[in-house]
Amino acid sequence: MTHAPTAPAPDRAVFPAPPGAQELAARYGLVRPGARPPLGAYTRMLWQRRHFTLAYTQARLTTMYTGARLGQLWKVLTPVLNIAVYYLIFGVLLKQRHNTGGGNYISFLCIGIFVFTYTRESVTTGGKSVADRLDLIRAVQFPRACLPLAAVLVQLEQLLMSLLVVAVVVLGSGEPLTASWLLALPALALQTLFNTGLAMVLARVVATVRDLGEVVPFVMRTWMYTCGVMYSIDRVSGHLPHAAAVALRANPGAVYIELVRGALLESYPAVPVWTWAVAAGWAVLSLAAGYVWFWKAEDRYGRG
Repeated sequence: MTHAPTAPAPDRAVFPAPPGAQELAARYGLVRPGARPPLGAYTRMLWQRRHFTLAYTQARLTTMYTGARLGQLWKVLTPVLNIAVYYLIFGVLLKQRHNTGGGNYISFLCIGIFVFTYTRESVTTGGKSVADRLDLIRAVQFPRACLPLAAVLVQLEQLLMSLLVVAVVVLGSGEPLTASWLLALPALALQTLFNTGLAMVLARVVATVRDLGEVVPFVMRTWMYTCGVMYSIDRVSGHLPHAAAVALRANPGAVYIELVRGALLESYPAVPVWTWAVAAGWAVLSLAAGYVWFWKAEDRYGRG
């Protein structure tokens, strides 16, 4: 029995493998939602969202005292009450006015309180700025650095209100209005850069471990007593070892206080030129390190 010859099977068509997800994303410029952009692109995004940052800052300022009967008047009353309390404790009861490096203790104390308060409140509120706004982070896409930056801007506006009180106290205590007052502006500008960087560092830390946000106020209170807010570091550091004395003078919290005191108080000893270099160094180091540190976790904020 013979079989008919079998026809050869036709060749199977060979199709190229479908492109993978990564290849398609690269082809069409797609990125993962919430992915961290490059640092340069992130900085441009932050600048583009500056109007959002300013609007958010104004909203925070508006709601800050809405529950109080006196409302925005507390912006002035709060610094006045702080001056009275600290002067009673340190000027009258503890008699620290003899350790000022100058004879005008009320102005000396007033400047120290409000310059340090600017850093303290910037760091405290900036540290919680991400952890306390998870609902906003999960609902709206924006550079998360807007939040600690806005926290610092809120405190800057508070400082400007306090400076009006400081100016009245300084002039009322007999200090003259001189051209050196203008030096307070670059000093506070450097302090603002320093505060922003430190706020960004704490914002990432507290967003990761929320309980640390409750520890920050205690750390800041301890730091305050090393910054010469109520006393002159030069007067009390004479008996300290040289390294400890240098560390106290280079303390960033003390450096910015010294610059503002030197600018506003004619009776205050001249501030060494190196103090400006230290202030600028702290500002640049804090902002650069804090900004990069915060950016590295950009894609993790609001998760979990």
